[in-house]
Amino acid sequence: MEALLAFAAAVLALRLAGSLASRWRVRRAPELLAWSASLAAYAAASGALAWGAAHGWDEPSFRVYYLCGGLLTAPLLGVGSLLLLGKRWAIPVALVYSGLAAGIAAAEPLAEPVGGTSIPEAQEHLAFFPARLLAVAGNSLGTVLVVGIALATIRRRPLGNALLIAGVAVAAVGSALAGLGEAETAAFSAIAIGLLYAGFVTPARRAT
Repeated sequence: MEALLAFAAAVLALRLAGSLASRWRVRRAPELLAWSASLAAYAAASGALAWGAAHGWDEPSFRVYYLCGGLLTAPLLGVGSLLLLGKRWAIPVALVYSGLAAGIAAAEPLAEPVGGTSIPEAQEHLAFFPARLLAVAGNSLGTVLVVGIALATIRRRPLGNALLIAGVAVAAVGSALAGLGEAETAAFSAIAIGLLYAGFVTPARRAT
């Protein structure tokens, strides 16, 4: 069941990423591209989760999961929120951060070998500095930006923004529980991407 839920989350996230990319090609709004990149990372992380649950975790799947789910998804979502407000300086910051995250995820030595079908706990395999510290900082800032800007603009899209906030909250709870070893996270991933999908496709309220 864990593998099926993770695979479903990956497919839905990839579909949403493609939809946002198509909208970007028409409108050239940079926030759409940032959100598309975030959802593509979410899809890759969910795909790695499905692989680990079905086949067993190994070092490549863990590194993909940590990079895409732990380091990129929330920060890129936050960058999209900044770009929605016209903060173009977020683009070079996002590029530098993404390159740094990719380098750390690929090169950071693992303290213990990765195996089994349960989600590997980052604290058992990665040192706090720099990999886990970067994840904590990136996810915290990205989540604050998404939620804060969604709340600030909620009058324009009350239902859509509320769904986005709910999706981010569900993803954060799932990540926290998985990090504590209290629960698997595929169900949280599937619910979160469902809420995010609904939030992105819900139209803005018409002006009266």
